[in-house]
Amino acid sequence: MYTIGQVSEMFGLPISTLRYYDKEGLFPNLERKGNIRYFGEKDLEVIRIIECLKASGLEIKAIKQFIDWVSEGSASYAKRKELFESRKAAVQAEIKQMEKTLALLKFKCWYYETAMADGNEDNLNAMLPDKLPKEIQELYDKAHE
Repeated sequence: MYTIGQVSEMFGLPISTLRYYDKEGLFPNLERKGNIRYFGEKDLEVIRIIECLKASGLEIKAIKQFIDWVSEGSASYAKRKELFESRKAAVQAEIKQMEKTLALLKFKCWYYETAMADGNEDNLNAMLPDKLPKEIQELYDKAHE
């Protein structure tokens, strides 16, 4: 069993955030002795799931719905799976967009390094859009998909 302070350190979360999660009903089986919260291994897994779902863009209200579904048992497996499938798709779309963004950033770093070395952009402009060095062309093409 872990105290709220220990859990805060383990996850790098403010104690106030853990209290907020508790207030919102995200720890339905949290053990208490007096006013002290004690987190077990299952509660730690709940925090991992909460943080995963938050990172995927889900709001606390929807995470609470997931926690409620868990308490329903096997009857809610399909709903829970669909939630994770939709979050997976959202994260994959975000990764694809971020990869495109990264490609453009890398291309522009190369572009300006080359422009500085040449003293102008004349050679670069002559290479655009499809006569760039192979690895740079791949970045350019990905950024312009």
